[in-house]
Amino acid sequence: MPQFETETVGGSWRPGLSQADAQARLRAEGFNELPAGDGRGILRIVADVLREPMFSLLLAAGAIYLVLGDLGEAIVLLAFATLSVLITVVQETRSERVLAALRDQASPRALVIRDGERRRIPGREVVRGDTIVVLEGDRIPADAVAVSASSLVVDESLLTGESVPVSKRAGDGDDAMARPGGENTPYLYSGTLAVHGEAIAVVRATGPGSELGRIGQSLKAISPEPPRLQAETRRLVRIFATVGAAATVAVVLLIGLTQGDWLKAILGGIALGMSLLPEEFPLVLTAFMVMGAWRLSRVRVLTRRASAIEMLGAATVLCSDKTGTMTQNRMTLAEVRTPATIWRIGQGQPDAEATSLIATARRASSPEPSDPMEKAIAAQAGSTTGGELLHRYGLQPTFLAMSHVWQDAAGGLCVATKGAPEAVGALCRLDPADQAWLRHAVEEMAGEGMRVLGVARGRVSDGRLPDDQTGLDVAFLGLLGFADPLRENVPAAIEECHSAGIRVVMITGDYPATAQVIAARAGLDAGRTLDGPSLERLDDVALRGSVRTTNVFARIMPEQKLRLVQALKADGEVVAMTGDGVNDAPALRAAHIGIAMGGRGTDVAREASAIVLLDDDFGSIVRTIRLGRRIYDNLRKASAYIVAVHIPIAGLALLPLLFGLPFMLSPVHIAFLEMVIDPVCSIAFEAETEERDLMQRPPRAADSRLLSAPTMVFSLLQGVLALVALAIVLLVGVGRNMPTDELRALMFTSLVLINVGLIVVNRSFSSSLSVAVRRPNAFLWFLLAVVASVMTAALTWPPAMDLFQFGALHADDLGVSLIATVILIVCLEALKPWWRHRLHR
Repeated sequence: MPQFETETVGGSWRPGLSQADAQARLRAEGFNELPAGDGRGILRIVADVLREPMFSLLLAAGAIYLVLGDLGEAIVLLAFATLSVLITVVQETRSERVLAALRDQASPRALVIRDGERRRIPGREVVRGDTIVVLEGDRIPADAVAVSASSLVVDESLLTGESVPVSKRAGDGDDAMARPGGENTPYLYSGTLAVHGEAIAVVRATGPGSELGRIGQSLKAISPEPPRLQAETRRLVRIFATVGAAATVAVVLLIGLTQGDWLKAILGGIALGMSLLPEEFPLVLTAFMVMGAWRLSRVRVLTRRASAIEMLGAATVLCSDKTGTMTQNRMTLAEVRTPATIWRIGQGQPDAEATSLIATARRASSPEPSDPMEKAIAAQAGSTTGGELLHRYGLQPTFLAMSHVWQDAAGGLCVATKGAPEAVGALCRLDPADQAWLRHAVEEMAGEGMRVLGVARGRVSDGRLPDDQTGLDVAFLGLLGFADPLRENVPAAIEECHSAGIRVVMITGDYPATAQVIAARAGLDAGRTLDGPSLERLDDVALRGSVRTTNVFARIMPEQKLRLVQALKADGEVVAMTGDGVNDAPALRAAHIGIAMGGRGTDVAREASAIVLLDDDFGSIVRTIRLGRRIYDNLRKASAYIVAVHIPIAGLALLPLLFGLPFMLSPVHIAFLEMVIDPVCSIAFEAETEERDLMQRPPRAADSRLLSAPTMVFSLLQGVLALVALAIVLLVGVGRNMPTDELRALMFTSLVLINVGLIVVNRSFSSSLSVAVRRPNAFLWFLLAVVASVMTAALTWPPAMDLFQFGALHADDLGVSLIATVILIVCLEALKPWWRHRLHR
């Protein structure tokens, strides 16, 4: 056998560990993962709650009542404080569990050989002694020694700081691990990226025992930048808290100086501070983001960054791959074409010339194919290839062809090549007549929607292989055409995108004619197509103008996707981008919403993305956008309700004090109201179904605020009208000389009913009242039933009446509260159309 200076494919075949041995070792040595971060345990969550202003106000009010000897009032306030802690702990621990489950699903995967079979398992289940298969684009799951390597190049910058990838060679499997760094070594390290080639390796160290594990403590210090919504809600809380603190101090001083009752002034100030503090915002944001990620996971979409949920509703351009996303990625060999013959599927067995071409294509494919086209070739040619594979020339970004060198039974060396027709044609050095035939045949096959590969064959006469496959001597055999059916749901999904004001752009490495046919079938305007070579000739200004009118980009190299994303962003678009390869990572990172393919995508693509599609389906992208819009829509409704509901509560706490009337609301009443408002905001609004026109609206502006100026004005108007309604009820009660305890019962009942009215109004900004009331939301109606039961007990059960200082509420009093609530709802519904088209901006 000739000796080659180039790398050969070899290494003994290994069956790997047995599943039983792997499980035993996993139990003995633990999972392959770094030590967990500090996390948010129960004690940490409780400590965070204890620092909340609302909890401090509840404790202060409870302490004052305890000093005054009002034990019942003090116990209730302290009970509400405890309940507040419990609610937050339950919500936060639930969030931690959901996020942990999502992290487990999104964790890097590993391809291992166990019991002689390849299995895809979570990376955390890899054990010492496992045999792993490393493919291009994979993140290596553990420290290992390569026993077989083919053109493997690894990016070890995570450990060494060197940005230039290093090549790897095969070792004997018994080599002791060495420190990272250096060229042409057999050592692979956990966390590094295979940027080219493939290998089989034996795991030597996992988890804390790996090189990455030794420096894992430093990784804990890395904290992501908080999402824009989180910063915005914090800003709102600070503003309201500042206003509340100033109002509290002013009320204490005003009442204390004018009425001389400083105890009354302090209690009134605490009640006002509690009523003005919108502590629901952080809870609401956390609940919506966590539940939003959970809802997306139910449609097989994983959310890696919360900012993606914020941006989904603002996406204006969706850049999608064709193969496997719009199409089924289930290739079948549809046609074999040579200069002398054409064979199509369904015409019986292929003739000798077509059979020879298919066999050559099989030898140019991976011995264990995973690519859909190579699987289609193997299905027609059979699984055997014959001979010994000696060397592989891999696909290069600048030369879209691959060649395999085989040693046949007679000892000779033969070459099998397949790839893009133009690349194979250039490799074969075709004359002008053959080039003309090639162009015509490719255009004709692509015009029928086929993906086309060229195939060539040759021999190595002198036993020496060139460093590059362009030095091979091969002859052109013909073309293979593959059919990849369009997914059935794609045309409807694209139509839905268009109705939502989202432009869909197809970016593919396929031939332009094929891309145009598939795009037209999918419902895209394929009138203008820009290919990779033409894109390369455009400067940034010209490209920005071109992307405005072009929806199909063909023969695009992965690195050109970044230019497309940058051009679209420079033109003012909010870009969602799909990708699956290593070279797609820069484009995914640059896009506003990077969407990685979970099925065929590489680990580096998933880590660069904000969202991972587990089923690689274009319809999932549209469902994700729909859910993102719904989540943001409901979050805006909850925020509008929070602002609106605090105004009548604050007003009812303040007005009696200013006019010398007895307390209508004490801290215990406001604490009770907060126990209702919190779950309504965090769960009831989150569970609201989507608006009918959700996907008929244009995308919202990327820089729009959660509480935009129109939304804030409408919220304040709701709150002011609710306060006016309460003031009218108060005047009616005072005019009827109602006893203080009965007046307090009337006002509290009116406030609860008005609160319910505000919930109904804010459930929908687009639907009429009758439609909004009929919208399904089981939790909301359950919650309102519980509130009605508690209110009934508070108004009729003597111990509860004593606690809340309520007197008997008569039917005519309840009628006044109902009339005020109905009038408020009617007024707000009448005003809503004036704001409707502004509220969704």
